[in-house]
Amino acid sequence: MNASEIDYEAVFQSLPSAVALFTTDLVYADVNETFLRMLGRTRDQVVGRCLSDAFPDDPEVPAVTGMCKLRDSLRWVAATGERDAMTLHRYDVESLDRPRVWEERYWSAVCVPVFGPDGRVALLLHQEEDITELIRTGSGRGGDQVAVLETELYTRARELQEVNERLRQAHAREREVALRLQEAMLPAPGPLRHHRAAVRYLPAVGALNVCGDWYDLIDLPDDRIAVAVGDVVGHGLAAAGVMGQLRSALGAASRVADGPAQALDVLGLYSRSVEGAESTTAALSVIDCTKHTIAYSSAGHPPPALLHPDGTVDFLDQATDPPLGARPEHIPRPQAETAFTEGATLVLYTDGLIERRREDIDAGLARLADSLTRHQGADPETLADALLTDLIPPAGATDDTALVVLRL
Repeated sequence: MNASEIDYEAVFQSLPSAVALFTTDLVYADVNETFLRMLGRTRDQVVGRCLSDAFPDDPEVPAVTGMCKLRDSLRWVAATGERDAMTLHRYDVESLDRPRVWEERYWSAVCVPVFGPDGRVALLLHQEEDITELIRTGSGRGGDQVAVLETELYTRARELQEVNERLRQAHAREREVALRLQEAMLPAPGPLRHHRAAVRYLPAVGALNVCGDWYDLIDLPDDRIAVAVGDVVGHGLAAAGVMGQLRSALGAASRVADGPAQALDVLGLYSRSVEGAESTTAALSVIDCTKHTIAYSSAGHPPPALLHPDGTVDFLDQATDPPLGARPEHIPRPQAETAFTEGATLVLYTDGLIERRREDIDAGLARLADSLTRHQGADPETLADALLTDLIPPAGATDDTALVVLRL
């Protein structure tokens, strides 16, 4: 029997564990028969309803917040695309025959993302193991040792939950400080002669992968403009600090270097003296408004996109080299040049805009090109908002996104 002949719906319904599928809005999309039997519900009482409506916590026992913890776990999985094995926890189930009567229940659960064809989290799979009888049996045997082990297991689980909560709060505080630092170092661009530009910085959802991305726009002599984006490996305050140093260094190098490749050469040498700067990616384009040319170079970064007035899109990918500090010995970086016509739009961005887990980067580039073509003619501010709407998953990106849109 091959995969096309397998009835996966029958397999899902026959699973011995209780399994539920949620939308990313935490609405039950489907549940199997074991779930309904274990929770004492019919399909109509669960499918199509929100988690909190179908299974609220007992308001008379505020210390039991299992459903709140499950909600938080599902939201985290939706935001990060990572599985979450929940610790042993208690949530009680209300009897349908006796309203406001709750049965004490203990569970071991795991939440797993289900990805769609576009690489985004499409559904959330939640598996439950009811271990109430195990705990009750251990207590009912009258064995002091079993009772002590049960109590210790539950206590350790509660302690672990408290530690996890403190860690999440600490990450949230660091995230807030790092974001404020990031905002201070990424101001709105100043006047660029007669050109219009829009910039965006969108932090990743949750406490991970924030504050490593940057952008910069620089007026140069001889009617030229430098546009740069970069992405530091790491997150939080450390990444924000490294980002600030590299952004300033590249801005200074762009003003004196003979083209973008030389500026990235200087930045690569400088990065070797900055802890945490290894493997940073960056792209730099220098627009000559008189000659109508764009010189560009990339250090391991996704290619800038050039939207022509006729709606076609070219990716500037002819001068790509490894990230900063990736080579043991210094080698001059490549540089390429392309022409543009007045009314074209140059877009630089970081990988949070296009990359998705388990998906080739070409799929993300194709989405970007399609969005640019559909919104051709929009002003930079409108286009920047449209790109974020089209390309960032509804649940939010799991990596930072920096974006620059410049009308040429």
